[in-house]
Amino acid sequence: MTGTTVCRTVVAIALTATLAGLTGCTSSGGPADGGPGGSAPPAATPQPSAPSSTAPPAPSLTGPSAEALRAVERATGRAGSARVESTTVMGSELSLKADGALGWRDDGLTGTLTITYTGGTTAETMRRLGTTAMEARYLPDAYYAEVGDEFADRVGGRHWIKYVYEDLEDLGGGAGAGFADQMRNTTPNQAVKLLLTAEDVRKVGEEKTRGRRTTHWTGTVGGATAQTVDIWVDDRDLLVKKVERGRTENGELTQTAYYSEYGVTVSAERPPAADTADFKELLASQGG
Repeated sequence: MTGTTVCRTVVAIALTATLAGLTGCTSSGGPADGGPGGSAPPAATPQPSAPSSTAPPAPSLTGPSAEALRAVERATGRAGSARVESTTVMGSELSLKADGALGWRDDGLTGTLTITYTGGTTAETMRRLGTTAMEARYLPDAYYAEVGDEFADRVGGRHWIKYVYEDLEDLGGGAGAGFADQMRNTTPNQAVKLLLTAEDVRKVGEEKTRGRRTTHWTGTVGGATAQTVDIWVDDRDLLVKKVERGRTENGELTQTAYYSEYGVTVSAERPPAADTADFKELLASQGG
């Protein structure tokens, strides 16, 4: 494996873990340039869905719909954690599913997800390296991605890659700007905050979602780079399901997440230092 391939692979892993974490909580666009098999590494972070900011702008919606959605925003935010199942499809580049538990306390995103590659060119790259699934551990300052034995042999025998959020901001020609704040502020109720900025938000009606009675809301956010946001809410004002759709330079991006067991205990331990490679140092050692 060449140094260039190693660089592209560690950036592809960064993209995978980022998409899984943000899909589980709030929306994101796709990478700005290229892909793991292209002429340049992909941006390690998705583009924020809110216009030019890591946080949605001040709510513009008023009236009964706004009151109902703000109740959802508060209840989901207060819950602090949940079990999450999510899927992401980004054009022909990548599709994945993730399962685990995430927490969103004052100090940022925490939790552990098992991520499975299900399709796309990135998945094919990872399969050639003997990896079809990995564990990602999210902590307030960084996340850790597990790699298989074959790839570990090429990075000093270490099975974990540490991605410090601030280090990712320098990738992709500035596409990562604001990434650290985005990860620290990632919570499921961000999708609700986005809907509060949509001029066309509406209540679709009552529906069953995984056997639970829910209320379905939909709206379009983002102006020129419009994306649709749909949420399903239970009678406790907690998010049950979220679907976000938009377009990236790599094709259509669809992200779906289901939430259950709000308040579940969440844990994420840092892997042993001796078995961990630092993302930034790894790129530098490979000429990235």
